[in-house]
Amino acid sequence: MDSKARRAKVPQQPRMLTESERARLDEFQDLIHYSSRYSDDHFEYRHVALPKNMLKVIPKDYFDPETGTLRILLEEEWRGLGITQSLGWVHYETHST
Repeated sequence: MDSKARRAKVPQQPRMLTESERARLDEFQDLIHYSSRYSDDHFEYRHVALPKNMLKVIPKDYFDPETGTLRILLEEEWRGLGITQSLGWVHYETHST
């Protein structure tokens, strides 16, 4: 599947985490890796890498069933996972390692 198709799969409504789901993710907050910022003529970018063990406790419906990778998340969803970014940041693509 090409990256355009992955970018197109954005849900209409956020799927918020339950309290128990959120509690299981808390231990990973300090392990999330944020790249340095870089830019082109139009946008500023930053990669966010989640620890592999964190991916195991993220609810299955946060993943694309066709690719098995994290789907494009709405702001309320990625913030609920503990990802911190400045206002205006948009999740636009996913990668697996």
